[in-house]
Amino acid sequence: MFRFESPIYLWLLLLIPLLLVVSIWLYSQRKKKLRKFGDPELLRALMPDVSRWRPAVKLALMLAALALLIIMVARPQMGTKISREKRQGIETIIALDISNSMLCEDVTPTRLQKSKLLVENLVDHFTNDKIGLVVFAGDAFVQLPITSDYVSAKMFLQSISPSLIATQGTDIAQAIRLSMNSFTQDRNIGKAIILITDGEDHEGGGVEAAEDAHKKGINVFILGVGSARGAPIPMEGGVYMTDNTGETVITALNEQMCQEVARAGKGTYIHVDNNSDAQKRLDHELDKLQHGETESVVYSEYDEQFQAFGILALLLLLIEILILEIKNPMFKNMKLFKGRFLLIGILGLMPLVANAQLDRQYVRTGNRFFKAQAFDKAEAEYRKALTKNPSNPQALYNLGCALMAQQQDSAAMVQFDQAGKIEQNKLRRAKAFHNMGWICQRHQLFDKAIEAYKESLRNNPDDNETRYNLALCQYQRKQQPPQQQPQNQDNKDQQGNDQKQENQQQEDQSQDNQQPQPKDKMSQENAEQLLNAALQQEKQTQERMKKQQPRSRNLQKQW
Repeated sequence: MFRFESPIYLWLLLLIPLLLVVSIWLYSQRKKKLRKFGDPELLRALMPDVSRWRPAVKLALMLAALALLIIMVARPQMGTKISREKRQGIETIIALDISNSMLCEDVTPTRLQKSKLLVENLVDHFTNDKIGLVVFAGDAFVQLPITSDYVSAKMFLQSISPSLIATQGTDIAQAIRLSMNSFTQDRNIGKAIILITDGEDHEGGGVEAAEDAHKKGINVFILGVGSARGAPIPMEGGVYMTDNTGETVITALNEQMCQEVARAGKGTYIHVDNNSDAQKRLDHELDKLQHGETESVVYSEYDEQFQAFGILALLLLLIEILILEIKNPMFKNMKLFKGRFLLIGILGLMPLVANAQLDRQYVRTGNRFFKAQAFDKAEAEYRKALTKNPSNPQALYNLGCALMAQQQDSAAMVQFDQAGKIEQNKLRRAKAFHNMGWICQRHQLFDKAIEAYKESLRNNPDDNETRYNLALCQYQRKQQPPQQQPQNQDNKDQQGNDQKQENQQQEDQSQDNQQPQPKDKMSQENAEQLLNAALQQEKQTQERMKKQQPRSRNLQKQW
């Protein structure tokens, strides 16, 4: 497979026809000036050594060499390692109940939030599987078509709330039937519907729908969220939902109905509470399904091919220098090497070009070791490349990845930081800051992680994975307990009893805390601009769902 690493430079090829037009115009102007001296035939007889075709040949060689140099700058690459990967996986449609009853707090933090965490952990365990997302209450809608893009699945999952569907209630049958129609047409792969609900089926027909799904080769798993004793539904303002008679609604898990639907769909009923047993049981049950096999061709390694174009360009320039506009120069005045100084300069640059290729060779060797998971050997090759060229951003970034794979996070942070400073390509710079944010997030340094993710999004606003990690870090920072500042102040009090010194320390602290605020405000504004696209998409989805919902339907049970 042939590709260009920097195809934007190919636009410079438009200079070739422009230069050709300019050369033709200059040649015509030259002929007009010669006519002023006399008859062209007479002038040709007076200049017998001047060739007609050599200037055209020299121009063609120059333009061809320029075209090759432009192609060389665009970095042509050839895929050298082709692997046919066989992947095995299943298809899973997750039908999530988002009725008001899922806001109950009998499961920490709520039934809906617990379900989201369960789905997120399930997605993290997927590798070659496909996933789709259906939300339902009184109606059901496809929130995410079946896909293998797990990042998008997590993004759509975070935006789910009961406000997506105006018609409340719980219609399990409609959710199952809609999920049945959301799978692909592949028959040689295991298919499963994971229904997450509290079991309050207000419409009925869930057992029949599960039986129809089983006839089509689809297993129906039920995850029952909540407690059997029930709990009230919290609403805005600190009050609880009431029914038509004014009494507080108590919603409880209907385990019997969930078990009946699971048996009809030849699946398993799993009770979800505050421990992680449900996650383990679900993973175990999904592993029993048939895994379909698909094959894909992957080019896992590319080699630089610009050396050949550079050599051809040098040869063309050499030939252009040797060809003079006069005939038989070697036998008349030995002007063959009229451009010898330029030739010597070009030949003198060739060792520099060869030395520049040495660091790239080390990088390619390190990449092969990295893919073989020999991270220590890859690190050695990347360091060799940096000894030849310390400002090679690719070597710095790859060295950081090798160090991160060896759990040397502090050293990896240094390499990623240097790579981000000198890297000119915005996409590669975004990857460096993304990795820095991931390391800080893993060590619960959420403030630094948020700044790194924001910097990554400034360079690549279309990176959904970074946007998701940024939102997750902001959420985790809010959940993180505050630092014990009083203890630090007590320690300062113990170090000195002078009240003036203590006031000065507090003033210094307040000044230090106030200095970064403008920067934080600017970064938050930039982050809001980057997340604006996702929020607008979410609003459009909500408005589209509301328009499609039947408004004439009146349910007595709105939870």
